[in-house]
Amino acid sequence: MLEEAMTAIAKDGLAALTMSALADRLGTSGGHILYYFGSKDRLLLEALRWSEAALTEERRALLSGRTAPARKLDRFLQLYLPKGPRDPRWMLWIELWARAGANEPLRTAQEELDQGWQEDLAALLAQGAAAGVLAVDDSAGRAGELLALLDGLSTRVVLGQRGADRKGAIAAARSAAQRLVGRAAE
Repeated sequence: MLEEAMTAIAKDGLAALTMSALADRLGTSGGHILYYFGSKDRLLLEALRWSEAALTEERRALLSGRTAPARKLDRFLQLYLPKGPRDPRWMLWIELWARAGANEPLRTAQEELDQGWQEDLAALLAQGAAAGVLAVDDSAGRAGELLALLDGLSTRVVLGQRGADRKGAIAAARSAAQRLVGRAAE
């Protein structure tokens, strides 16, 4: 169900995803989907968690590898950013952000998902600083700043704003990372 929800979001957009439309795609009933998820909010949250679980595995493998910290940072940036306009994972993030203000369970889940990215990036920056290759004085603070910039770039790409694409977002992310963490003096 979650994979099909992601496929439907990529194809038709989040606004077109109704329980009825998803049920038709799956050859079941909207009631059957509601039995498992209880609400569209819960379905969206579980689809995002499912998507993020795969990225978490990929991110953790990247971080535990023997690659140089600067290269890990570049790969982290690429992993974080959307694949392009209407990226279903990012469409779900935007929807979650929009709904989280008035929904405590969604806000808590959003913070939990964000925390994994924050902690992993802070650890990566601290590793680079310890190795003497990144100039980072506050790993957690710099990670938060960089993630905020990545969120903004990602939103522009997903919404298909003029001039915003993955290639440009990666270039801008690399430039921002260079300014925020740079290279340690040799």
